[in-house]
Amino acid sequence: MTRSSIAVVLLAGVACAHGRSAPKIEGAAPTPATSSSLWRPTPSVVEAARRDTMGVTLSMTTPRQLSLPEVVDLALRNSPLTRQSWTQARAAADVYGSTQGRLFPTVTAGVGLNQTQSLAQVGRPPIARAQYGPSLNLAYTVLDFGGRSGTIDVARQTAIAADLTHNATVENTILQVEAAAFTYLSTRAQRDGQRSSVELATAALDAANERHRVGLATIADVLQARTARSQAELQLETLEGSLQITRGALAVAMGVPANTPFDIPDMPAVDSVHFVTQSVDSLIDMAVRTRPELATARAQSAAAQSQIRIARSAAMPALALGATGASNGSNTPSFSGQTYALSLGVAIPVFTGFSTQYDVQAASEQYQAAQARAAAAKQQVIQQVFTAYYTLRTSTDRVRTSRDLLASATQSETVARERYREGVGSIVDLLIAQSALASARAQEIDARWQWRTALAQLAHDVGVLNARGDTTFTNLTPAPDVRPER
Repeated sequence: MTRSSIAVVLLAGVACAHGRSAPKIEGAAPTPATSSSLWRPTPSVVEAARRDTMGVTLSMTTPRQLSLPEVVDLALRNSPLTRQSWTQARAAADVYGSTQGRLFPTVTAGVGLNQTQSLAQVGRPPIARAQYGPSLNLAYTVLDFGGRSGTIDVARQTAIAADLTHNATVENTILQVEAAAFTYLSTRAQRDGQRSSVELATAALDAANERHRVGLATIADVLQARTARSQAELQLETLEGSLQITRGALAVAMGVPANTPFDIPDMPAVDSVHFVTQSVDSLIDMAVRTRPELATARAQSAAAQSQIRIARSAAMPALALGATGASNGSNTPSFSGQTYALSLGVAIPVFTGFSTQYDVQAASEQYQAAQARAAAAKQQVIQQVFTAYYTLRTSTDRVRTSRDLLASATQSETVARERYREGVGSIVDLLIAQSALASARAQEIDARWQWRTALAQLAHDVGVLNARGDTTFTNLTPAPDVRPER
Protein backbone atom coordinates (compact mmCIF):
# COMPACT_ATOMS: atom_id res chain seq x y z
CA MET A 1 0.00 0.00 0.00
CA THR A 2 1.40 3.35 -0.98
CA ARG A 3 1.61 6.41 1.26
CA SER A 4 -1.25 8.10 -0.59
CA SER A 5 -3.44 5.03 -0.04
CA ILE A 6 -2.63 5.03 3.67
CA ALA A 7 -3.53 8.74 3.91
CA VAL A 8 -6.86 8.15 2.15
CA VAL A 9 -7.68 5.29 4.54
CA LEU A 10 -6.80 7.41 7.59
CA LEU A 11 -8.90 10.34 6.36
CA ALA A 12 -11.83 7.99 5.73
CA GLY A 13 -11.51 6.58 9.24
CA VAL A 14 -11.45 10.05 10.77
CA ALA A 15 -14.52 11.01 8.73
CA CYS A 16 -16.36 7.88 9.84
CA ALA A 17 -15.44 8.50 13.48
CA HIS A 18 -16.57 12.10 13.17
CA GLY A 19 -19.87 11.00 11.64
CA ARG A 20 -20.59 8.63 14.54
CA SER A 21 -20.17 11.34 17.26
CA ALA A 22 -21.82 14.77 17.38
CA PRO A 23 -19.52 17.80 17.35
CA LYS A 24 -18.61 19.24 20.72
CA ILE A 25 -19.57 22.75 21.84
CA GLU A 26 -16.57 24.45 23.44
CA GLY A 27 -15.20 21.05 24.33
CA ALA A 28 -18.41 19.94 26.05
CA ALA A 29 -21.11 17.51 25.01
CA PRO A 30 -23.61 19.19 22.67
CA THR A 31 -26.64 17.52 24.26
CA PRO A 32 -27.61 16.02 27.63
CA ALA A 33 -26.43 12.46 28.15
CA THR A 34 -29.95 11.15 28.60
CA SER A 35 -33.50 12.39 28.23
CA SER A 36 -33.81 12.75 32.00
CA SER A 37 -30.54 14.61 32.63
CA LEU A 38 -29.59 18.28 32.44
CA TRP A 39 -27.21 19.80 29.94
CA ARG A 40 -24.32 21.61 31.55
CA PRO A 41 -23.98 25.14 30.10
CA THR A 42 -20.71 25.99 28.42
CA PRO A 43 -18.44 28.80 29.66
CA SER A 44 -19.77 31.21 27.02
CA VAL A 45 -23.35 30.61 28.14
CA VAL A 46 -22.38 31.15 31.78
CA GLU A 47 -20.51 34.33 30.91
CA ALA A 48 -23.45 35.69 28.90
CA ALA A 49 -25.75 35.08 31.87
CA ARG A 50 -23.28 36.81 34.18
CA ARG A 51 -23.13 39.87 31.93
CA ASP A 52 -26.92 39.94 31.74
CA THR A 53 -27.14 39.80 35.52
CA MET A 54 -24.67 42.66 35.83
CA GLY A 55 -26.96 44.69 33.56
CA VAL A 56 -29.84 44.40 36.04
CA THR A 57 -29.35 47.51 38.13
CA LEU A 58 -31.84 49.09 40.46
CA SER A 59 -32.81 52.53 39.25
CA MET A 60 -33.77 53.47 42.84
CA THR A 61 -31.54 52.20 45.62
CA THR A 62 -33.55 53.67 48.50
CA PRO A 63 -37.32 53.71 49.05
CA ARG A 64 -38.94 56.81 47.62
CA GLN A 65 -42.40 58.12 46.94
CA LEU A 66 -43.47 58.19 43.31
CA SER A 67 -46.44 60.12 42.01
CA LEU A 68 -48.58 58.62 39.27
CA PRO A 69 -46.99 60.85 36.55
CA GLU A 70 -43.54 59.71 37.70
CA VAL A 71 -44.64 56.08 37.54
CA VAL A 72 -45.92 56.59 33.99
CA ASP A 73 -42.73 58.41 32.99
CA LEU A 74 -40.57 55.55 34.26
CA ALA A 75 -42.67 53.04 32.37
CA LEU A 76 -42.44 54.98 29.11
CA ARG A 77 -38.68 55.44 29.40
CA ASN A 78 -37.97 51.83 30.36
CA SER A 79 -40.48 50.00 28.17
CA PRO A 80 -38.83 47.88 25.44
CA LEU A 81 -42.05 48.10 23.43
CA THR A 82 -41.91 51.89 23.20
CA ARG A 83 -38.21 51.71 22.24
CA GLN A 84 -39.05 49.16 19.56
CA SER A 85 -41.92 51.19 18.10
CA TRP A 86 -39.81 54.36 18.21
CA THR A 87 -36.88 52.81 16.36
CA GLN A 88 -39.27 51.31 13.82
CA ALA A 89 -40.79 54.74 13.25
CA ARG A 90 -37.32 56.24 12.76
CA ALA A 91 -36.43 53.47 10.32
CA ALA A 92 -39.64 54.11 8.35
CA ALA A 93 -38.80 57.82 8.23
CA ASP A 94 -35.33 56.96 6.88
CA VAL A 95 -36.89 54.76 4.20
CA TYR A 96 -39.14 57.66 3.23
CA GLY A 97 -36.11 59.92 2.94
CA SER A 98 -34.39 57.29 0.82
CA THR A 99 -37.28 57.06 -1.64
CA GLN A 100 -37.18 60.82 -2.17
CA GLY A 101 -33.80 60.30 -3.77
CA ARG A 102 -35.67 59.04 -6.83
CA LEU A 103 -36.54 62.66 -7.61
CA PHE A 104 -32.86 63.44 -8.26
CA PRO A 105 -30.35 62.11 -10.81
CA THR A 106 -27.99 59.33 -9.87
CA VAL A 107 -24.35 60.30 -10.35
CA THR A 108 -21.53 57.78 -10.08
CA ALA A 109 -17.81 58.33 -10.46
CA GLY A 110 -15.16 55.76 -11.28
CA VAL A 111 -11.62 55.18 -12.37
CA GLY A 112 -10.84 52.58 -15.02
CA LEU A 113 -7.74 50.86 -16.33
CA ASN A 114 -7.87 48.76 -19.49
CA GLN A 115 -5.00 46.78 -21.02
CA THR A 116 -5.51 45.36 -24.52
CA GLN A 117 -3.30 43.72 -27.09
CA SER A 118 -4.20 43.33 -30.75
CA LEU A 119 -3.40 40.27 -32.84
CA ALA A 120 -0.32 40.25 -35.00
CA GLN A 121 -0.96 40.79 -38.67
CA VAL A 122 1.17 40.36 -41.78
CA GLY A 123 3.86 43.00 -41.65
CA ARG A 124 2.70 44.33 -38.26
CA PRO A 125 3.57 43.03 -34.83
CA PRO A 126 0.97 42.84 -32.05
CA ILE A 127 0.27 46.18 -30.37
CA ALA A 128 -0.26 46.53 -26.61
CA ARG A 129 -2.41 49.48 -25.57
CA ALA A 130 -3.25 50.80 -22.10
CA GLN A 131 -6.10 53.16 -21.33
CA TYR A 132 -6.82 54.75 -17.96
CA GLY A 133 -8.62 57.67 -16.43
CA PRO A 134 -11.65 58.84 -14.43
CA SER A 135 -15.25 58.76 -15.60
CA LEU A 136 -18.55 60.27 -14.50
CA ASN A 137 -21.98 58.73 -15.16
CA LEU A 138 -25.42 60.30 -14.76
CA ALA A 139 -28.77 58.54 -14.90
CA TYR A 140 -32.17 60.10 -14.43
CA THR A 141 -35.73 58.94 -14.92
CA VAL A 142 -37.52 61.84 -16.56
CA LEU A 143 -41.01 60.34 -16.66
CA ASP A 144 -42.52 57.03 -15.49
CA PHE A 145 -46.26 57.86 -15.22
CA GLY A 146 -46.65 57.61 -11.46
CA GLY A 147 -44.29 54.84 -10.48
CA ARG A 148 -41.78 57.09 -8.76
CA SER A 149 -44.35 59.30 -7.00
CA GLY A 150 -46.30 56.20 -5.96
CA THR A 151 -43.22 54.67 -4.36
CA ILE A 152 -42.55 57.87 -2.44
CA ASP A 153 -46.14 58.08 -1.27
CA VAL A 154 -46.09 54.45 -0.08
CA ALA A 155 -43.00 55.21 2.00
CA ARG A 156 -44.59 58.39 3.35
CA GLN A 157 -47.80 56.64 4.39
CA THR A 158 -45.77 53.79 5.89
CA ALA A 159 -43.78 56.29 7.95
CA ILE A 160 -47.01 57.92 9.12
CA ALA A 161 -48.41 54.51 10.07
CA ALA A 162 -45.22 53.71 12.03
CA ASP A 163 -45.48 56.99 13.94
CA LEU A 164 -49.13 56.33 14.77
CA THR A 165 -48.27 52.78 15.85
CA HIS A 166 -45.75 54.28 18.25
CA ASN A 167 -48.47 56.56 19.62
CA ALA A 168 -50.70 53.55 20.19
CA THR A 169 -47.85 51.73 21.94
CA VAL A 170 -47.29 54.69 24.24
CA GLU A 171 -50.99 54.89 25.13
CA ASN A 172 -51.17 51.14 25.73
CA THR A 173 -48.14 51.38 28.01
CA ILE A 174 -49.74 54.21 29.97
CA LEU A 175 -52.95 52.23 30.41
CA GLN A 176 -51.06 49.12 31.44
CA VAL A 177 -48.98 50.86 34.11
CA GLU A 178 -51.98 52.83 35.37
CA ALA A 179 -53.99 49.64 35.73
CA ALA A 180 -51.09 48.06 37.64
CA ALA A 181 -50.81 51.13 39.87
CA PHE A 182 -54.54 51.16 40.62
CA THR A 183 -54.45 47.44 41.41
CA TYR A 184 -51.58 48.02 43.83
CA LEU A 185 -53.28 50.98 45.50
CA SER A 186 -56.55 49.08 45.73
CA THR A 187 -54.81 46.11 47.34
CA ARG A 188 -53.05 48.41 49.80
CA ALA A 189 -56.34 50.07 50.70
CA GLN A 190 -57.90 46.64 51.13
CA ARG A 191 -55.00 45.69 53.42
CA ASP A 192 -55.43 48.85 55.51
CA GLY A 193 -59.17 48.26 55.72
CA GLN A 194 -58.60 44.69 56.83
CA ARG A 195 -56.36 45.95 59.62
CA SER A 196 -59.34 47.91 60.90
CA SER A 197 -61.39 44.72 60.69
CA VAL A 198 -58.78 42.89 62.77
CA GLU A 199 -58.89 45.67 65.34
CA LEU A 200 -62.67 45.41 65.53
CA ALA A 201 -62.49 41.62 65.84
CA THR A 202 -59.90 42.00 68.62
CA ALA A 203 -62.14 44.45 70.44
CA ALA A 204 -65.05 42.02 70.13
CA LEU A 205 -62.89 39.21 71.51
CA ASP A 206 -61.81 41.40 74.45
CA ALA A 207 -65.44 42.24 75.17
CA ALA A 208 -66.41 38.55 75.02
CA ASN A 209 -63.56 37.63 77.37
CA GLU A 210 -64.60 40.34 79.79
CA ARG A 211 -68.25 39.27 79.78
CA HIS A 212 -67.20 35.66 80.22
CA ARG A 213 -64.98 36.64 83.13
CA VAL A 214 -67.84 38.30 84.98
CA GLY A 215 -70.25 35.47 84.12
CA LEU A 216 -72.41 37.35 81.62
CA ALA A 217 -71.40 35.24 78.59
CA THR A 218 -70.59 31.62 77.89
CA ILE A 219 -67.37 30.19 76.51
CA ALA A 220 -69.19 29.85 73.18
CA ASP A 221 -69.15 33.65 72.82
CA VAL A 222 -65.38 33.68 73.39
CA LEU A 223 -64.78 30.90 70.87
CA GLN A 224 -66.93 32.54 68.22
CA ALA A 225 -65.15 35.87 68.72
CA ARG A 226 -61.76 34.14 68.60
CA THR A 227 -62.71 32.35 65.38
CA ALA A 228 -63.81 35.63 63.82
CA ARG A 229 -60.53 37.30 64.75
CA SER A 230 -58.50 34.41 63.34
CA GLN A 231 -60.42 34.65 60.09
CA ALA A 232 -59.77 38.39 59.96
CA GLU A 233 -56.06 37.83 60.61
CA LEU A 234 -55.93 35.16 57.91
CA GLN A 235 -57.51 37.55 55.42
CA LEU A 236 -55.02 40.24 56.46
CA GLU A 237 -52.08 37.90 55.87
CA THR A 238 -53.47 37.01 52.45
CA LEU A 239 -53.74 40.69 51.54
CA GLU A 240 -50.19 41.34 52.78
CA GLY A 241 -48.92 38.74 50.31
CA SER A 242 -51.14 40.06 47.52
CA LEU A 243 -49.80 43.57 48.19
CA GLN A 244 -46.22 42.46 47.57
CA ILE A 245 -47.24 40.62 44.41
CA THR A 246 -49.12 43.61 42.99
CA ARG A 247 -46.22 45.88 43.96
CA GLY A 248 -43.82 43.65 42.04
CA ALA A 249 -46.17 43.63 39.06
CA LEU A 250 -46.25 47.43 39.11
CA ALA A 251 -42.45 47.55 39.23
CA VAL A 252 -42.23 45.28 36.20
CA ALA A 253 -44.79 47.46 34.39
CA MET A 254 -42.51 50.41 35.15
CA GLY A 255 -39.60 48.54 33.58
CA VAL A 256 -37.62 48.07 36.80
CA PRO A 257 -36.85 44.88 38.76
CA ALA A 258 -39.68 43.58 40.91
CA ASN A 259 -37.63 44.07 44.10
CA THR A 260 -37.03 47.78 43.49
CA PRO A 261 -37.92 49.75 46.64
CA PHE A 262 -40.58 52.40 45.98
CA ASP A 263 -44.04 53.40 47.02
CA ILE A 264 -46.94 55.50 45.77
CA PRO A 265 -48.71 57.96 48.06
CA ASP A 266 -52.44 57.68 48.57
CA MET A 267 -54.55 59.37 45.93
CA PRO A 268 -57.64 61.44 46.77
CA ALA A 269 -60.67 59.28 47.38
CA VAL A 270 -63.40 61.59 48.64
CA ASP A 271 -65.06 63.95 46.16
CA SER A 272 -62.91 62.55 43.35
CA VAL A 273 -65.57 60.61 41.47
CA HIS A 274 -66.71 62.40 38.35
CA PHE A 275 -68.60 61.45 35.26
CA VAL A 276 -68.05 62.49 31.67
CA THR A 277 -70.87 64.72 30.58
CA GLN A 278 -70.32 64.12 26.87
CA SER A 279 -72.70 61.71 25.24
CA VAL A 280 -71.46 58.38 24.02
CA ASP A 281 -71.98 59.59 20.44
CA SER A 282 -69.68 62.57 20.91
CA LEU A 283 -67.05 60.36 22.53
CA ILE A 284 -67.26 57.96 19.60
CA ASP A 285 -66.77 60.85 17.17
CA MET A 286 -63.77 61.96 19.21
CA ALA A 287 -62.31 58.45 19.14
CA VAL A 288 -62.71 58.18 15.37
CA ARG A 289 -60.69 61.39 15.07
CA THR A 290 -58.02 60.68 17.68
CA ARG A 291 -57.43 56.94 18.04
CA PRO A 292 -53.96 56.17 16.61
CA GLU A 293 -54.92 52.59 15.72
CA LEU A 294 -57.66 53.84 13.41
CA ALA A 295 -55.39 56.48 11.90
CA THR A 296 -52.78 53.77 11.31
CA ALA A 297 -55.33 51.69 9.39
CA ARG A 298 -56.21 54.72 7.27
CA ALA A 299 -52.55 55.38 6.48
CA GLN A 300 -52.01 51.75 5.53
CA SER A 301 -55.05 51.96 3.24
CA ALA A 302 -53.58 55.05 1.56
CA ALA A 303 -50.28 53.22 1.07
CA ALA A 304 -52.12 50.30 -0.54
CA GLN A 305 -53.85 52.74 -2.90
CA SER A 306 -50.47 54.13 -3.99
CA GLN A 307 -49.33 50.59 -4.73
CA ILE A 308 -51.93 50.56 -7.52
CA ARG A 309 -50.22 53.54 -9.15
CA ILE A 310 -46.89 51.76 -8.95
CA ALA A 311 -48.30 48.61 -10.57
CA ARG A 312 -49.99 50.59 -13.35
CA SER A 313 -46.82 52.55 -14.13
CA ALA A 314 -45.10 49.27 -15.07
CA ALA A 315 -47.36 49.10 -18.13
CA MET A 316 -46.54 52.68 -19.22
CA PRO A 317 -43.54 54.00 -21.17
CA ALA A 318 -40.58 55.34 -19.22
CA LEU A 319 -38.38 58.22 -20.37
CA ALA A 320 -34.78 57.97 -19.15
CA LEU A 321 -31.80 60.32 -19.52
CA GLY A 322 -28.21 59.14 -19.38
CA ALA A 323 -24.87 60.88 -19.68
CA THR A 324 -21.25 59.71 -19.44
CA GLY A 325 -18.04 61.71 -19.45
CA ALA A 326 -14.48 60.43 -19.20
CA SER A 327 -10.91 61.66 -19.42
CA ASN A 328 -8.75 58.95 -20.97
CA GLY A 329 -5.01 58.61 -20.87
CA SER A 330 -3.17 56.04 -22.97
CA ASN A 331 0.25 54.95 -24.07
CA THR A 332 -1.10 55.44 -27.56
CA PRO A 333 -1.62 59.18 -28.18
CA SER A 334 -4.47 58.64 -30.61
CA PHE A 335 -6.53 57.04 -27.82
CA SER A 336 -6.03 59.86 -25.28
CA GLY A 337 -8.42 62.76 -24.63
CA GLN A 338 -11.89 63.68 -23.43
CA THR A 339 -14.94 61.60 -24.31
CA TYR A 340 -18.63 61.92 -23.54
CA ALA A 341 -21.92 60.29 -24.39
CA LEU A 342 -25.48 61.55 -24.01
CA SER A 343 -28.59 59.39 -24.34
CA LEU A 344 -32.32 59.97 -24.09
CA GLY A 345 -34.46 56.91 -24.51
CA VAL A 346 -37.99 55.65 -24.14
CA ALA A 347 -38.68 52.15 -22.81
CA ILE A 348 -42.06 50.82 -23.88
CA PRO A 349 -43.26 47.56 -22.31
CA VAL A 350 -44.76 45.47 -25.10
CA PHE A 351 -45.42 42.12 -23.44
CA THR A 352 -44.68 40.99 -19.90
CA GLY A 353 -46.44 37.68 -19.86
CA PHE A 354 -49.57 39.31 -18.36
CA SER A 355 -47.68 39.87 -15.09
CA THR A 356 -48.38 43.61 -15.10
CA GLN A 357 -52.13 43.06 -15.36
CA TYR A 358 -52.01 40.61 -12.48
CA ASP A 359 -49.91 43.02 -10.44
CA VAL A 360 -52.47 45.78 -10.94
CA GLN A 361 -55.30 43.45 -9.99
CA ALA A 362 -53.42 42.21 -6.92
CA ALA A 363 -52.72 45.79 -5.81
CA SER A 364 -56.41 46.64 -6.22
CA GLU A 365 -57.43 43.66 -4.13
CA GLN A 366 -54.88 44.58 -1.46
CA TYR A 367 -56.32 48.10 -1.38
CA GLN A 368 -59.82 46.74 -0.90
CA ALA A 369 -58.52 44.51 1.90
CA ALA A 370 -56.86 47.52 3.55
CA GLN A 371 -60.12 49.45 3.34
CA ALA A 372 -61.91 46.52 4.97
CA ARG A 373 -59.31 46.44 7.77
CA ALA A 374 -59.81 50.16 8.34
CA ALA A 375 -63.59 49.67 8.50
CA ALA A 376 -63.14 46.77 10.94
CA ALA A 377 -60.82 48.90 13.08
CA LYS A 378 -63.43 51.64 13.15
CA GLN A 379 -66.11 49.23 14.29
CA GLN A 380 -63.81 47.89 16.98
CA VAL A 381 -63.02 51.41 18.22
CA ILE A 382 -66.73 52.25 18.37
CA GLN A 383 -67.46 49.10 20.36
CA GLN A 384 -64.58 49.78 22.75
CA VAL A 385 -65.75 53.33 23.44
CA PHE A 386 -69.36 52.20 23.87
CA THR A 387 -68.33 49.48 26.32
CA ALA A 388 -65.95 51.72 28.27
CA TYR A 389 -68.55 54.49 28.48
CA TYR A 390 -71.18 52.32 30.10
CA THR A 391 -68.59 50.60 32.26
CA LEU A 392 -67.73 54.02 33.66
CA ARG A 393 -71.43 54.80 34.21
CA THR A 394 -71.83 51.56 36.13
CA SER A 395 -68.65 52.21 38.11
CA THR A 396 -69.90 55.67 39.05
CA ASP A 397 -73.18 54.18 40.32
CA ARG A 398 -71.29 51.49 42.23
CA VAL A 399 -69.15 54.09 44.01
CA ARG A 400 -72.21 55.99 45.20
CA THR A 401 -74.03 52.83 46.28
CA SER A 402 -70.97 51.32 47.97
CA ARG A 403 -70.51 54.53 49.97
CA ASP A 404 -74.11 54.30 51.17
CA LEU A 405 -73.54 50.64 52.01
CA LEU A 406 -70.38 51.43 53.97
CA ALA A 407 -72.11 54.17 55.93
CA SER A 408 -75.00 51.85 56.81
CA ALA A 409 -72.67 48.97 57.73
CA THR A 410 -70.55 51.26 59.92
CA GLN A 411 -73.61 52.48 61.80
CA SER A 412 -74.95 48.94 62.16
CA GLU A 413 -71.63 47.71 63.60
CA THR A 414 -71.53 50.58 66.05
CA VAL A 415 -75.05 49.81 67.27
CA ALA A 416 -74.32 46.08 67.54
CA ARG A 417 -71.12 46.74 69.48
CA GLU A 418 -72.87 49.06 71.95
CA ARG A 419 -75.75 46.62 72.40
CA TYR A 420 -73.32 43.79 73.14
CA ARG A 421 -71.35 45.95 75.56
CA GLU A 422 -74.60 46.82 77.39
CA GLY A 423 -75.61 43.16 77.53
CA VAL A 424 -78.73 43.39 75.36
CA GLY A 425 -77.15 42.06 72.16
CA SER A 426 -75.59 38.72 71.27
CA ILE A 427 -72.08 38.00 70.04
CA VAL A 428 -73.61 36.55 66.89
CA ASP A 429 -75.26 39.89 66.06
CA LEU A 430 -71.96 41.70 66.64
CA LEU A 431 -69.91 39.31 64.50
CA ILE A 432 -72.46 39.47 61.68
CA ALA A 433 -72.36 43.26 61.79
CA GLN A 434 -68.56 43.28 61.77
CA SER A 435 -68.48 40.85 58.85
CA ALA A 436 -70.93 43.03 56.94
CA LEU A 437 -68.78 46.09 57.68
CA ALA A 438 -65.64 44.36 56.42
CA SER A 439 -67.44 43.31 53.25
CA ALA A 440 -68.87 46.82 52.72
CA ARG A 441 -65.45 48.39 53.24
CA ALA A 442 -63.89 46.03 50.70
CA GLN A 443 -66.66 46.72 48.19
CA GLU A 444 -66.28 50.48 48.60
CA ILE A 445 -62.54 50.29 48.04
CA ASP A 446 -62.97 48.01 45.04
CA ALA A 447 -65.66 50.25 43.53
CA ARG A 448 -63.52 53.36 43.93
CA TRP A 449 -60.45 51.91 42.25
CA GLN A 450 -62.53 50.17 39.61
CA TRP A 451 -63.90 53.61 38.80
CA ARG A 452 -60.42 54.99 38.30
CA THR A 453 -59.54 52.06 36.05
CA ALA A 454 -62.76 52.55 34.08
CA LEU A 455 -62.00 56.24 33.58
CA ALA A 456 -58.48 55.44 32.36
CA GLN A 457 -59.88 52.78 30.02
CA LEU A 458 -62.40 55.22 28.55
CA ALA A 459 -59.69 57.86 28.09
CA HIS A 460 -57.53 55.29 26.33
CA ASP A 461 -60.35 54.11 24.09
CA VAL A 462 -61.28 57.67 23.17
CA GLY A 463 -57.61 58.51 22.57
CA VAL A 464 -57.09 61.21 25.22
CA LEU A 465 -54.95 59.34 27.76
CA ASN A 466 -51.76 61.39 27.95
CA ALA A 467 -48.22 60.84 29.16
CA ARG A 468 -48.92 62.49 32.53
CA GLY A 469 -51.14 59.58 33.43
CA ASP A 470 -54.34 61.61 33.49
CA THR A 471 -57.12 62.34 31.03
CA THR A 472 -57.87 65.40 28.98
CA PHE A 473 -61.62 65.20 29.36
CA THR A 474 -62.75 68.80 29.74
CA ASN A 475 -66.31 68.05 30.82
CA LEU A 476 -66.09 66.14 34.08
CA THR A 477 -68.89 66.80 36.53
CA PRO A 478 -68.68 65.79 40.22
CA ALA A 479 -70.91 62.86 41.02
CA PRO A 480 -70.31 61.89 44.66
CA ASP A 481 -73.98 61.52 45.53
CA VAL A 482 -76.04 61.75 42.34
CA ARG A 483 -76.26 59.10 39.65
CA PRO A 484 -76.01 60.34 36.04
CA GLU A 485 -79.29 60.55 34.22
CA ARG A 486 -80.31 57.47 32.23
